[in-house]
Amino acid sequence: MAIFKRIYIEISNNCNLKCSFCPTIKREKKILSIPDFEKILKQVSPITEEVCLHLMGEPFTHPKLGEIIKLCETHNTKIQLTTNGLNISEHQNVILSSPIIRQVNFSIQCFNDNFPEKDVRKYLLDILNFSVVANNLRPDLYINFRLWNIGNSANENEEVFLFIEDFLKIKINRNVEVGSIKSKKIWNNLSLHFDSRFEWPSLELPYNGMAGTCHGLKGHLGILVDGTVVPCCLDFEGKISLGNCLTQSLDSILASARATKIKNGFANGILTEELCQHCSYINRFSKKVIR
Repeated sequence: MAIFKRIYIEISNNCNLKCSFCPTIKREKKILSIPDFEKILKQVSPITEEVCLHLMGEPFTHPKLGEIIKLCETHNTKIQLTTNGLNISEHQNVILSSPIIRQVNFSIQCFNDNFPEKDVRKYLLDILNFSVVANNLRPDLYINFRLWNIGNSANENEEVFLFIEDFLKIKINRNVEVGSIKSKKIWNNLSLHFDSRFEWPSLELPYNGMAGTCHGLKGHLGILVDGTVVPCCLDFEGKISLGNCLTQSLDSILASARATKIKNGFANGILTEELCQHCSYINRFSKKVIR
């Protein structure tokens, strides 16, 4: 039985965009080699329901994405793929030919953030064409159009809504309550996924105290491109390094004193790590905190 719902494997920390909602990483830019990916995959496959091929970075920047997908097929490990979608037409065949890819998320909000003066319709057309082909070839594939910009300008997404409505001949309900239902199914297995922007954890943010909880090391964990294991998918610089699963076994890392202390702390509403004490995202789980 899987221990984690998902494990994030950062196959590349390169990106072809520079979004205002993503932090600038200081780590060395790197591509995960195929042998190293397989070494990691062999360790995570027995303990997770699926892998996400990012933590930071754009998966499509990896020159051997097809080989990575094939390895996941070999090890029967489901994939949740998150991309900005700029190059979706180049990768469409390899994605749709693999039954191991369970879900594809497109970060739609990235386009206007990077190209405010450009027409969003060509970008949306490529993604919508992919979605239609996927519906025909892979009707089991879940597709999310992410609009994680709720709280910005009220009309920021209107052009996106109008184009999707016209293309699919549907009507989108504009009412969004991020606190309750974030996902709206709009057509077959295609959904719009809404969320507000958030601050990435940083020691430079205000201290929030030691009370709090997180899904880290319970529902998920992250592995950076150099093999560093982190408890949370938001630890983009590896500030809470639990070890390196390219030089140590992942089992021993998860059984370490530091990982055990973090996990037990979360279970009891206590933030044992300094970075967590400066993380505002944890406030989203405040109802679960034992005080």
